[in-house]
Amino acid sequence: MRIVVIGGVAAGMSAASQAKRRRPDAEVIVLERGPHVSYGSCGMPYNIEDPSREIADLVVITAEAFRRDRGIDVRLRHEALSIDVEGKRVRARDLVTGEEYDLSYDRLVIATGARAARPPIPGIDLPGIFLLRELTDGEAIKKAIAERRPRRVAIVGGGYIGLEMSEAFRHLGLEVAILERLDQVAPGYDPEIAGQIEAELRRNGVDVRTGVTVRAFEPTDRGLRIQTDQTSLEVEMALVAVGVRPNAELAEAAGIRLGASGAIAVDDRMRTSAPDVWAAGDCAEAQNVVTGRPVWVPLGTTANKQGKVAGANAADADERFRGIAGTAAFKVFDLHVGRTGLSLHEAEAAGISAIRSLSRHRTRGHNYPGSKPITTVLTLEKETGRLLGAQVVAPEGVAGRVNVYATALYAGMDVDDLAALDLAYAPPLAPVWDPILIAARVAQKDLGRD
Repeated sequence: MRIVVIGGVAAGMSAASQAKRRRPDAEVIVLERGPHVSYGSCGMPYNIEDPSREIADLVVITAEAFRRDRGIDVRLRHEALSIDVEGKRVRARDLVTGEEYDLSYDRLVIATGARAARPPIPGIDLPGIFLLRELTDGEAIKKAIAERRPRRVAIVGGGYIGLEMSEAFRHLGLEVAILERLDQVAPGYDPEIAGQIEAELRRNGVDVRTGVTVRAFEPTDRGLRIQTDQTSLEVEMALVAVGVRPNAELAEAAGIRLGASGAIAVDDRMRTSAPDVWAAGDCAEAQNVVTGRPVWVPLGTTANKQGKVAGANAADADERFRGIAGTAAFKVFDLHVGRTGLSLHEAEAAGISAIRSLSRHRTRGHNYPGSKPITTVLTLEKETGRLLGAQVVAPEGVAGRVNVYATALYAGMDVDDLAALDLAYAPPLAPVWDPILIAARVAQKDLGRD
């Protein structure tokens, strides 16, 4: 049996490894158009802020190690050009030699990932303007900083990448401006959460400009002039971080069905609409555990788990991917932020009658040194009190509490279940009434249950 995997990052290498583990006799071939496989792209902002580190430090397992230790035929700089689902073959090109060839398969896994969005702004291709998605992007940014020694940088977009990179650039001593089209940074978060993020950015010297639309990039003697609908800004470098898009064109051209999001539609076995073809990772949809509907939330954790399921099933297993809650967390200077499930806006868009409940507490025991304020926003179904989502912001103790909320979403818990949880207490770690319990009690009152 020959199993071909298109894409060699999180989902692709998880699929290839799992397929080879399940079927050691199978020939497993990975086509990866880039120079690296199996790398942690989420670590790039922290690598970029440290000039002493090579970008290749983010590679978890090299292509050579996959070949040597796992018997997987990893072909770097080989791009899949088309898929013939009836003839069960992939047309590929060796990007080094230019040679094209047909590669037959018995089973195929599509793990083509996503790409950084490139908005149609005049001048976006000028030197000094960067995207950040692949390791080569991070390498280019590090090289530009080292060679150009910029003093000022603009970040277009106030999402996860833009926020994390603002910290990285400030650690390198650069002046940083964030230009966000919406009226707040961290789109998708409630205003109380986003407001604290913006305050933290400003406290650390970041020039935050919301409600700003970039009209054009123009070259100057020293770098770039950014024209917006309000003013202009001169910088030496710019990072465009306005989101990502699924790389689903290859699948679509092969007649494979896409979902409403534009990513590849899959079932809970990661099967596509084509026979013997699976898809996983940032190019594929997943089922939301709260709504039961397909969604597209590109995250590395999801990609690894989906890839494992797709690879196992391509090797004749019957594994099931159980869906996602959209759990995520990030750090902005000394502030930690996390969320899982639905916001109130998202719940209402899904046709769910919901309320939101805001609570504030402390991260440690009463009078214990170093206790910090923590803010929680819960989204709950009005009729049942079922937990629909949670957002948390604090200088500490965020990820663990968000993970509790994510677990509660998978379990279908309501606010009364949350309020009854037996959670750990120790003054250095948590107050006797943990912020989770306080949030649940406040929500009970907001629902008229207390």
